[in-house]
Amino acid sequence: MSGLRIENICKSFGDNHVLKDISIDIGEGELVSVLGPSGCGKTTLLKLIAGLDLPDKGSIYIGGACCDNIPARKRGAVIVFQDYGLFPHMTVRQNIEFGLIAKKIHRAERDTKIAQMLEVMQIDEKTSFYPRELSGGQRQRVALARACALEPSVLLLDEPFSNLDTSLKDIMREFVSGMQRELGITTVLVTHDKEEAFMLSTRVAVIIDGRIHQFDTPQNIYARPLSMQVSDFIGEANYIDGQIKDGIFSCILGEFDAGLDSGKEAKLMLRYDQIVFDTSEGTMCRIGEKKFRGHTTTYRLSTVNEPVTQLALNSSDNSYKPGDSVRIKVHGGAGFVLGGGTQCRMQN
Repeated sequence: MSGLRIENICKSFGDNHVLKDISIDIGEGELVSVLGPSGCGKTTLLKLIAGLDLPDKGSIYIGGACCDNIPARKRGAVIVFQDYGLFPHMTVRQNIEFGLIAKKIHRAERDTKIAQMLEVMQIDEKTSFYPRELSGGQRQRVALARACALEPSVLLLDEPFSNLDTSLKDIMREFVSGMQRELGITTVLVTHDKEEAFMLSTRVAVIIDGRIHQFDTPQNIYARPLSMQVSDFIGEANYIDGQIKDGIFSCILGEFDAGLDSGKEAKLMLRYDQIVFDTSEGTMCRIGEKKFRGHTTTYRLSTVNEPVTQLALNSSDNSYKPGDSVRIKVHGGAGFVLGGGTQCRMQN
């Protein structure tokens, strides 16, 4: 069953066309990320789903019901903004209880729901604390508790980890992922962090310039982008010019079985981690620069033979120096031909 369906949504503010014909179908209990650069329309989409704003065109369905004429308070979609929006003059308990009182939930049922949320969010001992007395991660858990206590059909998270430091961010990502699975709430997470989207989501919708360019698994978006724009946004990719003849893609790095029509010019996309050093075989290159990044070192190099091609790779080996001659090969022999839209494998 579809937990959330968005059909042909468009939204403009004056001459600024923010969302252009957006369509997504999200399964019940699924966690999907909406990924894109700042200003691409991600938060606007969440507000439209929640009913805090209305689309110029298109429809939104929650649990199969059309929400076109349903006000925000009755949609069953709850949004948690990145600043959490807690009431500073209320305790943790009062913040969680606020929405339940607004829905006229009886006291006994309120107590049960609050106790459940305090336990699930692991903030039992913070019941009487005020937001100013809590850490960033604890405030985030209170905001989630307040939202989840309402038992929403759809939970909407707007950049929920952006205000946290790196170590706390990792902890809260794991926490939210486990909580979402436990409660089984259909969840839409908005983020510009690619790693975050890939870690947490079953599928990712990539929005660029107000349009969905790809809605797919994290693995496919990383390794099989449908456009140069998606590939560039995900980042750290090499593009190698080549020619296809008799189903074989030929380029400076070798020949690949592409299974495409002949006579087409295309580009082979290889992520930085798809190229490795090879001491005995492979394409001869010269290292131009290196950049130590902690767990890996990024090397930028150029091929020695014509046509000279600029490449980059990530390696755990930090021993090479600028000016060194090295050989490289395609790791696993697999790449992706942009324009052809197909996975290809190097011939033996």
